Amino acid sequence: MTVPSGLTSGTWSFDPSHSEVGFSVRHAGISKVRGSFKDVDAALTVGSSLEDSSISATIRTASFTSGDENRDGHVKGADFFDVEQFPEMTFVSTSHDGSGETYRINGDLTIRGITKAVVLDAEFNGVAVDPFGATRAGVSASTSISRKDFGLTWNAALEAGGVLVGDKVTITIEAAFVAPAVATV
Repeated sequence: MTVPSGLTSGTWSFDPSHSEVGFSVRHAGISKVRGSFKDVDAALTVGSSLEDSSISATIRTASFTSGDENRDGHVKGADFFDVEQFPEMTFVSTSHDGSGETYRINGDLTIRGITKAVVLDAEFNGVAVDPFGATRAGVSASTSISRKDFGLTWNAALEAGGVLVGDKVTITIEAAFVAPAVATV
């Protein structure tokens, strides 16, 4: 399969100031709480074909933020991410398929030292040259996981029934990458 139009071979660097890795999870059965990670590094390696291409990411768990200091402290603690023992989450692609704008990225997601296969439903948003001459590519992706599959089992029972934190976590990614510099002779 061919790589998306406009992507040149080489390793594209992650642009953290124009990217976001976030998630949402049901809270008390009635609303969703959202959070994001501010310290993320990723690389998009484009080969001669889609099969020769890969993507990898490292997310520093201590960079989690939800806009609520108390919740952030709890999520960073031993009940959830345990940032002292597990300072990073990682994703490494294993295969890709699709064409045009729609792709499936299969890969291994590791949280709290537990690795599980996941599938990201991805949209290739295109390639553009910015006003400063840098060639950029954008990708949107999402998946849903069971937090229990990754050892994130803490919960509290609600008086009316149910639990405080849902099991299904929706992960959303808006990623921008910058093309490798072209060597001049």
